[in-house]
Amino acid sequence: MLVASRRRLRAEVLIVLGLSLGQSAVYSVVQLLDKLTRAPLSQGTSTLNQSQSTREYFDLTYQLLDIVFALVPVALVIYFLSTHAATPGAASPGTAFTRLGFNFARPGKDALQGLGLAALIGVPSLGLYAVGRALGITTAIVPSGLDAYWWTVPVLILSAVRHAIVEEVIVVGYLLDRFGRFGWRTPAAIVVSALLRGSYHLYQGFGPFVGNFVMGLVFAWIYTKTRRVMPLVVAHALLDIVAFVGFSLFGKAIGLG
Repeated sequence: MLVASRRRLRAEVLIVLGLSLGQSAVYSVVQLLDKLTRAPLSQGTSTLNQSQSTREYFDLTYQLLDIVFALVPVALVIYFLSTHAATPGAASPGTAFTRLGFNFARPGKDALQGLGLAALIGVPSLGLYAVGRALGITTAIVPSGLDAYWWTVPVLILSAVRHAIVEEVIVVGYLLDRFGRFGWRTPAAIVVSALLRGSYHLYQGFGPFVGNFVMGLVFAWIYTKTRRVMPLVVAHALLDIVAFVGFSLFGKAIGLG
């Protein structure tokens, strides 16, 4: 029965990743190979939040649809976590939101911890981006390719929050839960989670892979201590908001966390 249960969970994990960040990781590797075989990485560009139409309100519609549908795998994860008993060591056997710490039970503390994490990760990320560009192992990163409309900044903020929720809920909260059910030791689970995070940033070059791998180690380790994903979501959202909106307003390519 236990073997069958683990097989079912492995299939579940593969389905979730195939619909979300695992798929992104595969595309990212292919995009990296494409760039490497075209020209040196230093000559490449990685544009995030790209415009999808030259017509303003169709572009807005596409952007909002992308954000909404990107959150569907998160809903799937919440559903899966709600249909199984809590893993040993989880903070509470309550709802999936409670088990993940993905709620507003302690908004002030989560916000402060998120702000601290953003500062801890953000400043070194800028330095790593500069080093990667100097070494020729990182593409030029353009955080926003959207045209300047009245809705550009709100959409970029929503996009940042979307990325934060998808990555932290799935790569940290969900995967560490499932890896625990597979019987994995905590260090191995943390490393695999961090490797996945780094892999779906490979299209930006090797520098962002390293930076996001380290970020993944830190975030996953903190989660094992707090069993709360909300501070990680806050930190990630802040990092991306600064990058996306900062570029949109000031036009400077900056590194992403």
